[in-house]
Amino acid sequence: MRITRHRTFWAIALATTMAATMRAQDISTKDLLDGLTNPARWLTYSGDYTGQRFSPLTQITAANAERLTGQWAFQTGVNSKFEATPVVIDGTLYVTGGASAVNGPFSQHAWAIDGRTGKQAWHYQRTLPEGLKVCCGLVNRGFAVLHSRLFMVTLDAHFVALDMSNGKVIYDVEMAAIKDGFAATGAPLIVNNKVIVGVAGGEYANRGFIDAYDPESGKRLWRFYTIPGPGEKGSETWSGDIWARGGGPTWLSGTYDPALNLLYWGTGNPNPDWNGEVRPGDNLYADSLLALDPDTGTLKWYYQFTPHDTHDWDSNEIPVLADLTIGGSARNVVMMANRNGFFYVLDRTNGTLLLGKPFVKTTWATEIRPDGRPQVLPDQEPTAAGNNVTCPDWYGGTNFMSPSYDPRLRLFFVTARETCAKFIMRPVPGNAALGDRTMGGTVSPITDPKSWGALRALDPVTGEKKWDVRYEGAGWAGVLATAGGVVFSGDHDGNFFAVDSRSGKKLFQYQTGAPLYGPPTTYQIDGRQYVVIPSGATLTAFSLPASR
Repeated sequence: MRITRHRTFWAIALATTMAATMRAQDISTKDLLDGLTNPARWLTYSGDYTGQRFSPLTQITAANAERLTGQWAFQTGVNSKFEATPVVIDGTLYVTGGASAVNGPFSQHAWAIDGRTGKQAWHYQRTLPEGLKVCCGLVNRGFAVLHSRLFMVTLDAHFVALDMSNGKVIYDVEMAAIKDGFAATGAPLIVNNKVIVGVAGGEYANRGFIDAYDPESGKRLWRFYTIPGPGEKGSETWSGDIWARGGGPTWLSGTYDPALNLLYWGTGNPNPDWNGEVRPGDNLYADSLLALDPDTGTLKWYYQFTPHDTHDWDSNEIPVLADLTIGGSARNVVMMANRNGFFYVLDRTNGTLLLGKPFVKTTWATEIRPDGRPQVLPDQEPTAAGNNVTCPDWYGGTNFMSPSYDPRLRLFFVTARETCAKFIMRPVPGNAALGDRTMGGTVSPITDPKSWGALRALDPVTGEKKWDVRYEGAGWAGVLATAGGVVFSGDHDGNFFAVDSRSGKKLFQYQTGAPLYGPPTTYQIDGRQYVVIPSGATLTAFSLPASR
C-alpha cells in the first residue's frame, strides 16, 4: 500500500510539475529572433530563422558519440510517415504526427511529451473529413510557437491554434477547400508577429499560395499567389487560362533574414507535372525561391531554378542562410540543394546567382549559365514512348529532408539521392476542372544504374564534395549538425547514425526498426544533451550515459 501511495504521489507530482512548467511558458518574438542561443529550446522547424539546423550544443562530440544510448521511446500509435520536427521548450517536446484511421475515420494528431522521460502530457486529435486530396503522404512536419500558443496546419487545409498547456483548440480556420485539391503539411513560421503558412496540392489543378495570419485572432492578413494572374508580373510566362490551375505549391517551411526583413520560401512544380506542351513558357513562379516582405506579402525578388519544369522538381527545399567570403568579398547568401540535382548559392539581398553546380549525377543540364538559366541538354523531355532516361528521378537529388550547415567548418550537409528514371508524357483531359488530379503523364523507375543515397558534405563556396557516407537505397532522413563536431542523419533501412563533421567517419549507429523520414533534433535539459529521431510510429531519444 505504501508503494502504491508513493508511486501515486510522485506521478501526481510529476504531472503537476509538467503542468506548471507548461503554464509558465511564454515564447516572445525576441525568443524567436534569439534562436538557438538558449540550448534548452528548439523553437522553429529548422531551429532558428537561418535554416541551418546547427545546434551550439557540445556535450556530444566526435570523441564520445559512440557511447550514445537510447533513453526513451514514445509510441504515437499513428501508422503514417513520421516527418515532424518537435518544438522543444524548457523540458517539453511539442510534436505533430501524420494521420491514420484505426476503427474510424482518418484523424490527425499532436502531443506534448516530457523530454526527460518520453511521458505524454497531452494528446490532440482532429477528425478529418472525407474527400481528402493528398498527393504524397498523410504527414505533418511540425508546430510553430508564439507566447502560449502552438500553430499547425492540417491535411484538409486548415490553420489551427492550440493552447500550449493542454492542447485545446483556440481557433480553427479554413485556408482553402479540399474539393479544389488543397492540403497542408508544412510547419508554419512566425515572423514579425505573423504566422506564415504554405499549402500543398501541386498535383491537382489549382493555384498555390503563401498566407500570413494574425496569431491572436486567426484572421488572414495577406496572401501571395505563386502563380501570377493576368496583368501581374510573370503572367506572360503562361499561356491562356491555365495559370488558374498552374500549381506552384508551398508545402515546406521557409527562412527569414531580420536585417533585410526578407522571408525566403520555396515553390513547387507547375501543373500538369509531366506534360509541358499545354503550358508553354517558363511558368513563373513555379520551382522558384521567393523573397517576400513578410509585413505585406510583396515579392521583392525571385530566382527560378527549373524554368518550364517537366520532371516534377519542386523547389520547396529549405533555403539556408549564411555569410560567406566569395571571391575575396563578404556575401550574405542563401543556399539550396535543389531537387533538380544542382546546388545553388544566391546573394540573398537580390537573388543574384553566385554558384550553381551539380551535387548528384545530372543528365538534363550541363551547367547553370551566368544568366542563371540551366544549359539544357537534348533528349531529356518526357515522351509518349518513355524512351528518355533522366537523372535525377522525379523525387530529385534531394527533397523535403532538411539539410544542415556548420558555419565554423563552412560545410553544407545534405541527404543526396543518386537516382534516374524514365519520364512518360500523357495527354491532359480537355475537361479537367479545378481540383482534378492532372499529372500529364507518369514515371518509370529504372534498376540500371541502381539507386543509392548518401549523407554528403559540400563546400558551399565551390560546390565541391568533401565527403560521403554512402548507403544502399535512396534515403529520406534529414540532417542535424552540432558544435560538438557531430552530424546526425539516417538511411532508409532505419539506421540512425552519427558521423564526424570534419571527416565523415561514422561514429555511432542504431537500428530503429523503420524507415527514417524526418530530421533529428537536439536539445538540453538539466545540463544533459538529447538527440531525438522520428522513425515509423516512434520518437526515440538518445544521450550519453548519465554521470554518477
